[in-house]
Amino acid sequence: MSVMTARIVHLSIERPWKDVYAFASDPAKMALWAAGLASGLSQNGDDWIASGPLGDVRVRFPRSNDHGVIDHVVTLPDGLEVYNALRVTPNGDGAEIAFTVLKLPGMTDEDFERDAGLVLGDLKTLKKLLEE
Repeated sequence: MSVMTARIVHLSIERPWKDVYAFASDPAKMALWAAGLASGLSQNGDDWIASGPLGDVRVRFPRSNDHGVIDHVVTLPDGLEVYNALRVTPNGDGAEIAFTVLKLPGMTDEDFERDAGLVLGDLKTLKKLLEE
């Protein structure tokens, strides 16, 4: 597979980075801010399962860490594994949260732009929840 087009979608959050990381990395809370997981996640061993229009999606998260890494692998019903890079970085007294959006094989430019927009919407929801 060749290198895919990528875009890093990010924004600043006025909360200590460890608070942002603790909230954003909790799979049980992701349905509150990640629209694609609005149906929620249920734990199944080391993985989490999300049900959606395409069927069940399996998500594997990293162990809690001191580096702000929330990278996770999503396995789609057809077996395709998608690596999602999600990071929380200290930014002064607050945090920067960044998600790398990849243009998957077969994805149109319009689909890629839509995905980047959806990710930005999710990050804005997270920001609103944490800054209230």
